[in-house]
Amino acid sequence: MAYNNDRNDRRERRNREEAPSEFVEKVVSLNRVSKTVKGGRVAKFSALCVVGDGKGRVGYGMGKANEVSEAIRKGLEDAKKNICTITLTGTTIPHEVIGEFGAGRVLLKPAPEGTGVIAGGAVRAVVEAAGIKDIRTKCMRTNNPANVVAATMVGLKSLRDAAQIAAVRGKTPEEIQG
Repeated sequence: MAYNNDRNDRRERRNREEAPSEFVEKVVSLNRVSKTVKGGRVAKFSALCVVGDGKGRVGYGMGKANEVSEAIRKGLEDAKKNICTITLTGTTIPHEVIGEFGAGRVLLKPAPEGTGVIAGGAVRAVVEAAGIKDIRTKCMRTNNPANVVAATMVGLKSLRDAAQIAAVRGKTPEEIQG
């Protein structure tokens, strides 16, 4: 089977990948793990990454590799594949919600304008990448970054505004809000 090994094609592909991204990319945690084998220890790296456009679209991913840069690249690629849209109300979220994933539980509360992002490391990365400017959060039960990020995403995905709930119930948003 013939392969296209044209150098110009490779150079063009590399330039396309290095183009500025519309997404904010953040590395939440970088973990070095080692396995003991016959010849000694083999070190590998895992990177938990978050990407978002700052307008309500956010995703997260995990990358594992022998080198740090490769693990981060894989994590960012995985995060871009798992992007979802969340519901925002102005600069905050529409209502209070608790996101659960594994042992992770994250409480997300809307906050008045000017409050800022009150959140810990892993939750802060997700919330800022999503474009939420005012929110209060509390991380409960575990502080494992992987579970905390996943729980935050579950909570953000479950957010609904009055118009979405009204459409499901077959009512108007004014009837829902009272």
